[in-house]
Amino acid sequence: MKTFVLCGGEGTRLKPYTYFTPKPMLMVGGKPILWYVIENLKRSGLKDLVLTVGYKHEQIERYFGDGKEFGVKIEYAVEKEPLNTAGSILPYKGKVSETFAVVMGDHLTNIDMKAMMEHHKKEKAIATIALLKSRLPIEYGVADIDEHSVKAFREKPLLQNNLNVAIYLFEPKAFDYIREKEDFAKNVFPRMLEKGERIAPYVFEDVWFDIGRISDYERLNELFQVVRLAKDLRL
Repeated sequence: MKTFVLCGGEGTRLKPYTYFTPKPMLMVGGKPILWYVIENLKRSGLKDLVLTVGYKHEQIERYFGDGKEFGVKIEYAVEKEPLNTAGSILPYKGKVSETFAVVMGDHLTNIDMKAMMEHHKKEKAIATIALLKSRLPIEYGVADIDEHSVKAFREKPLLQNNLNVAIYLFEPKAFDYIREKEDFAKNVFPRMLEKGERIAPYVFEDVWFDIGRISDYERLNELFQVVRLAKDLRL
């Protein structure tokens, strides 16, 4: 299965770290973020990769090459200008004839892509979106009411949501809904729904990190250092 790994962003919120380094190449635990992305894909048998690259793409190409050293096959789609998430894969319209995947090159996750692929095949939808089950605590008690009365109290309940983490599976027909420089969540998925296409959810509760801000990146590196220290001390 062909898998598009989107690596073209500038990572502006991570400056100054990204002044000289593209976000997927920032080091975490001694490895680039993109290394972990590729390793997780490889565990699920996804080895035919297209890296859509732009900002300082030479660093990515120099490190990963054709992918052979890392047990995968890599080709590069270089963006001369920002094309957004969906627009970046549009040049492959007509070149993909089977189910394909789209993931981000700067997110860390251990999601089981093989299980997601099985779910997608079973659902027979044009697209499947991975949704992270999130439970955020509310710091205050909450009252349930109707128009005239308080019906119940809930002390610090959990606010539950399903977060779109930008891990997608598509059928080739999905290319018909993509326009130049568009985004999947803002443009493509709404267009699919307007036309009556079915999008299947794949809800998971595994590890997922979006390294979007400096605080996220520094905290993740601290976690890796703690894990490494614990391993060295055999804790």
